[in-house]
Amino acid sequence: MRIILLGAGWIMVAVGIVGIFLPVLPTTPFMILAAALFARSSPRFEQWLLDHPRYGKPLLDWRRQGAISRPAKIASVSLMTVSYGIVLFVGPPIVWLKLAIGTILLACAVFVLSRPQPTV
Repeated sequence: MRIILLGAGWIMVAVGIVGIFLPVLPTTPFMILAAALFARSSPRFEQWLLDHPRYGKPLLDWRRQGAISRPAKIASVSLMTVSYGIVLFVGPPIVWLKLAIGTILLACAVFVLSRPQPTV
């Protein structure tokens, strides 16, 4: 089971890295999932993620407080809005699909905005 969790953790890191370059794919949720998988399979890789200069602080904020920073909230909701704009104007002309995507993105935005900001 340890090998499966370790492999899944590395897959999540890879998907998170792809998310750096694709604006519609978020990075941080995959890194959070990778850290959780590494916590159960490899404390060394978990610590590597927690010590990472770019992802360590958001991971620790989430783990300790369930918190998302203001800049991350702004970026997240902004990219969701841009993504939905693309779906509306370039996506297939299927009304129910556009409404479903909009509902999902709205629910995600509400969740992100409802998280506390990290305390220092």
